[in-house]
Amino acid sequence: MQELAATTVVLADDHAIVREGIAALCTSHGMRVLGQVADGGAAVDMITALNPDFAILDIHMPRMTGVEAIRKIRTAGCTVKLIILSISREESTITDALRAGADAYLLKDGPVRHLIDAINFVRDGGVYVSPMLGRAGLFARTEESHPEDPLAALSPREMEVFSLLVNGFRAKYIADLLQISPKTVDTYRASLMRKLKVYDLVGLVKFAIERKLTTTSSQR
Repeated sequence: MQELAATTVVLADDHAIVREGIAALCTSHGMRVLGQVADGGAAVDMITALNPDFAILDIHMPRMTGVEAIRKIRTAGCTVKLIILSISREESTITDALRAGADAYLLKDGPVRHLIDAINFVRDGGVYVSPMLGRAGLFARTEESHPEDPLAALSPREMEVFSLLVNGFRAKYIADLLQISPKTVDTYRASLMRKLKVYDLVGLVKFAIERKLTTTSSQR
């Protein structure tokens, strides 16, 4: 886990008690909270002005939703890592957030460690979805998807391994994250490649880029 000292954060949530709790958590881990806002419009203004390392946003906020704010922030070209923290478990909400440019989606009723895990995970280029949510299919549904889409043939675990592989993570790290053996990761990789009719990692990454399923990431 990387050191979080000097990491800068902006918080956006319309509930002050939630913002203060997250701020206290961030501060306790050495992060520096640059500011807090209560609505989506103010979040866009503050984030584009300060360009922090991370921004943690709620989905449902006055003036502008978290998803709308993310779209505006991405359009502005900010490199900030965007984390959604929400009560919503709706798959459509989750996929909308990820497609808009969110780097992580967490649940407010999840454990504190999920937020810290997400921050460390996405700063290395990954896309983090709360382990409390079913992740199968979240990366699979794009505008181009159709009933014959080979992604539909992947099992939930194969989809998880696929999304991690194409975002630059190695078998040992994936095994640790998913709590399976590296050999099992290799088995899933071979199976998903066969189903997608892609036979090397370069081909997998190309497939993912074409479907807009990957982000730029560093190797781990």
